[in-house]
Amino acid sequence: MSLVLRHAPEEAGLTLDANGWTDFDRLCEVLEARFHAQKPDVERIVAENPKKRFVLEGNLIRAAQGHSVEIDLGLSPSTPPDTLYHGTKADFMGSISEQGLKSQSRQHVHLSKDIATAKVVAARRKGQDAILAVDSGTMAKDGILFFLSENGVWLTNHVPSRYLKQLTEQEVS
Repeated sequence: MSLVLRHAPEEAGLTLDANGWTDFDRLCEVLEARFHAQKPDVERIVAENPKKRFVLEGNLIRAAQGHSVEIDLGLSPSTPPDTLYHGTKADFMGSISEQGLKSQSRQHVHLSKDIATAKVVAARRKGQDAILAVDSGTMAKDGILFFLSENGVWLTNHVPSRYLKQLTEQEVS
């Protein structure tokens, strides 16, 4: 579902509207044909996904964030907490120190409200973890916009390196 709703709807013969929504019944037909997943299975995935990756409204469904296809989530700018966090790998710290956090192939940089969530994100990748504290309060005061996705992930276009601090192991524990 993440592949189809965030990155490649055309691979499933689906289209997303300008805000990332697609027909839920049509998605269920595709998932049943390819994976033998019944509509109740898909509804359960939406309801029980621990990251709340999907939003179901009536007969429309979309991913909450993380798109590499161009869509407008329709989110209004929000004031972030003073500090947000980002989990990555130590191997990337050289380029992050130079260029900051970039969205890469996605539309936004994803930030977590707490260290624990950032650690989970970092753990999914190979290599030694690095947890970054983001001075989001100062960023917001400097005019950089933040958005809060429907599943609680903070989004922004770019985090310049001057707003980043790599946390020590003691700070992360």
